[in-house]
Amino acid sequence: MSAERPTLPPVRLHTEAELARDALAAPLLARAVRLARWAGPDTRVGAGGELVEAQLPAAAGHLGLAADEDGTAEASEAWRLAVDTGLVEVEDPALEGADTGPEEHAEDAEGTVTAGENLALLTGGSPREVLAIWLDGLETAHADATAPVFEDFADLVGEDGSIDFDALDWDPETEAEFLDGVLGNLYLLTAGEGAGEEFVPLPALAASMIVPDDMGEPTNDILEQVSDAMMRLDDQFRVLEPIGIVEYRPVDESLLVEEGEESVPPADDDDVTRYGMVKLTPLGVYGIRARMLDAGVDAPAIGDLADKGADVLLGRIAYYPEAAARGEIELWLARHGADGAAGELLDAARGEDPQAPLRRLHCQQALALVGADAEPAVRAVLGEPELGGLARVWLAERGAADVPAPSEAMIFWLAIDTIAAQLEADGDLDELQGLVEGLSGQHSGFFDEAWRVEHPATADVLEAMGRLHSDKKQAKHARKAAFKARSRSGSGGSGR
Repeated sequence: MSAERPTLPPVRLHTEAELARDALAAPLLARAVRLARWAGPDTRVGAGGELVEAQLPAAAGHLGLAADEDGTAEASEAWRLAVDTGLVEVEDPALEGADTGPEEHAEDAEGTVTAGENLALLTGGSPREVLAIWLDGLETAHADATAPVFEDFADLVGEDGSIDFDALDWDPETEAEFLDGVLGNLYLLTAGEGAGEEFVPLPALAASMIVPDDMGEPTNDILEQVSDAMMRLDDQFRVLEPIGIVEYRPVDESLLVEEGEESVPPADDDDVTRYGMVKLTPLGVYGIRARMLDAGVDAPAIGDLADKGADVLLGRIAYYPEAAARGEIELWLARHGADGAAGELLDAARGEDPQAPLRRLHCQQALALVGADAEPAVRAVLGEPELGGLARVWLAERGAADVPAPSEAMIFWLAIDTIAAQLEADGDLDELQGLVEGLSGQHSGFFDEAWRVEHPATADVLEAMGRLHSDKKQAKHARKAAFKARSRSGSGGSGR
């Protein structure tokens, strides 16, 4: 039942129904749907499935866009999404027999389109099916965001039809990894419990990818790289916003005109906002997490453990923030019901491994949410060394009658277990110091007795108390007690 610290914060996702509504409202997907419904027998496409140039003005007009370069580009982008997400099916002109013509002219042939199966799913399918289509669209938008900007594509195509990436000075894998890294950092900054309300300045996001963690004052070269990354991200977020994963406030265009050669982002917060601000939307949290899961990254979400056993629950939430742990417990109890939940939780709380104290701490929190139904199971463990102290605390907090007084050995064991849990969780240092001083202050001879406690973490806890205690005399007593505990353990002493 060992637990691993999650590398990403557990996120609270919106419901699939809410996310599906957001997906359908994403401007790019909405435009793709409109074009898919607009397409008919007379709609002609090129060999790559793209709308032929002659039809772009009509497509732009159908979307309410101007029939200029920008409008037709947006229409072309929406059409490409419709093709990539299966909203339309393209009939390959190379398979149309006599209409294709000689092979050497196949690239000039035109195909036709029909409605794709996914078009009906967007209105008649389940929220999960809608989201699956949207995720395909996200992949297309991600690819577009990392695509190079070039003046003359023909100069980059070799005789065999392949693209000369060296001539373009563009590595598709590197570009994709950079954007994924940026989105991962944005996920970390905005997707955790209690986060996500604030926009992240683009300079800070770019710096998170460029500036080494151990660097003090950034060099001019590093600052120039940050500035270049900001401009690249500005272009990429403009492409990603229409698919609905981010809210983006672009770089102030007047600033680009006035300070186009400026490479150093301003330090003033008011100025930083002019260099772009971004945050993930709830749909963006869902989409980036889905991409991470596909890549094999552990990206937990609250509710993942609702159908798991209590051992998995207590093990996985061991290092969750408090609010996230409570949310996961609530969903687990809603799925499992109060009947029998307390016994299962107590069974999972046993153990002598390093994470066991944390499991017991979260078990106690979970039992508080179970309520009165937990009392029979709690009373059943009153005599156990590991759980008896926890049980007495729980019963006392509920004002239960006939709670047997704990033995002195149980009091000391519970004190060590409580501090061990906080140490394993890397809790707030001030709170931990207060806990250490409070527990040791309740008993004048605490350290004279604590070293004898039969707990796997006794020596480590006493060492930590020696580091944390503000009273030098008490800190010295704690270190001596830790030495005694290690000597007793090493010599096979039986303790008390």
